Amino acid sequence: MVIAKALSADHTVTVAETSRRGHATRLAQDAARGFTDVVVVLGGDGTLNEAANGVVGSETALAILPGGSTNVFARTIGVVDDPVEATGQLVAALAARSLRRVGVGMVNGRYFLFHVGMGFDAAVVAQVERRATFKRYASHPLFVYSAFSTWFSHYDHSRPRFSVHHADGTVIDDGYLGICLNSNPYTYLGSRPLDLAPEASLTGSMAMVTVRTLDLGPLLSIAASALGAGHRLRRHRRVDYRPGVEKMTVRGHGPFPYQVDGDYLGDIEHLAITHQADALTIVSP
Repeated sequence: MVIAKALSADHTVTVAETSRRGHATRLAQDAARGFTDVVVVLGGDGTLNEAANGVVGSETALAILPGGSTNVFARTIGVVDDPVEATGQLVAALAARSLRRVGVGMVNGRYFLFHVGMGFDAAVVAQVERRATFKRYASHPLFVYSAFSTWFSHYDHSRPRFSVHHADGTVIDDGYLGICLNSNPYTYLGSRPLDLAPEASLTGSMAMVTVRTLDLGPLLSIAASALGAGHRLRRHRRVDYRPGVEKMTVRGHGPFPYQVDGDYLGDIEHLAITHQADALTIVSP
């Protein structure tokens, strides 16, 4: 493999392949326990999330080489989208010892790097995953198609699905769609970032976006705003936008779907979300 050869020129490299859900976490944990300096992940955001869960809180750094369909976290920190070019970036960063300590979120005991989606957002992700064969080759058109398909055929948007309980006592009891962000952007459509929460930062606190309607008109207006600077989204009367989030609880009006870093995890009735500052070392290009 070209990538392994490039990295092994100046470093001792052990290559391991994942074979099942959760395997990357186990491999990363073993590496951290063995005092490995860096765990390098060639994969998508789901594999990266698993590996991060294996090294958070340790001295082992996490490095990213894009191998998925969208590579949200890699692009957020400035990694180029071609894995071979990204390897060159990584070699240079390792030589310069370009390391950053960043914060992560935690939801029900699982760490996340960039976001947790609730309600309609997670239902869209579930539809994308059901068409996983096409995801690698047409991920962005598939996401748009799945959003419309979910709205028209696969989601009950006649009632709110959850309430959001913030640490200051504020309760938003009519949530249809929620996204807790540890970084910005939320995702990318092609080369366009979807900017929801510019205040969300890997070195600061989280932000929470709660959309209080799924009426098609306002929803399209909110989505269009996200493709720009997002100002209209954050001021929209049917959106509760809250930066500076360190802790919150989400309680369902019955089970609601959720996803973590783009990985659909099913339905749940309660989420406890907290921010963990300076929890992870990453190799920064």
